[in-house]
Amino acid sequence: MKTLFVLLLSLFSMNFALAQTECSKFYPFSEGVTSQITTYDKKGKTAAVVNYTVINVNNNGNAEVASVNSTIKDDKGALIAETTYDIICRDNMVSIDFKSMMNPQIFEQFGEMKYDISGTNIDLPNDLSVGQSLPDADMQMKIDMGGINMNMNVAMKDRKVIGKENVTTPAGTFDCFVISYTSEMKMGMNRRGTAKQWIAEGVGMVKQEDYNNSGKVLSSSLLTAFSR
Repeated sequence: MKTLFVLLLSLFSMNFALAQTECSKFYPFSEGVTSQITTYDKKGKTAAVVNYTVINVNNNGNAEVASVNSTIKDDKGALIAETTYDIICRDNMVSIDFKSMMNPQIFEQFGEMKYDISGTNIDLPNDLSVGQSLPDADMQMKIDMGGINMNMNVAMKDRKVIGKENVTTPAGTFDCFVISYTSEMKMGMNRRGTAKQWIAEGVGMVKQEDYNNSGKVLSSSLLTAFSR
């Protein structure tokens, strides 16, 4: 259960970092843009490497939709999982599919079990400012474990822009907004922690840290490659 919780805390780091377009100030709507996020455990060892590619962009009514493919590999380079989800841009707001909140490593935990996912997307306005509060987001997952049903809920609460900082990663140096939030996971027992994300204009997320109730880092993520 502890390992699963750490994976769930790091799931928010799966919000990738990509390029700027007219509609979106922080996230990509250009086919072929790629980025790489490397996730580390509490000891600083590589836990997983996730590569993202914008595979399709189209107009849907008054919105632009970018389809993103992500592949996740373990520290030895073996493929763990692959998934695709959408990002929607409309009315000066980017809305990231709630399915992106599920760390692909979790899919490996459940194997071939049947599951159903629903939730509320992660919204990020183009006009971020320090002190701004952002909407909550959540994901519910119902899992059929061979006749035994299990429910899991993952939530991002109390999201707020708390500052601006300069961050250097292997992919470059970026001016970032810092967003904090409370993370909650309910699956048999409740787990609660906090997290920070560093978001750069024209790039997206470049860094994330997840903390336990004592403020100690449980996992972290860093932008390690980026290509327009």
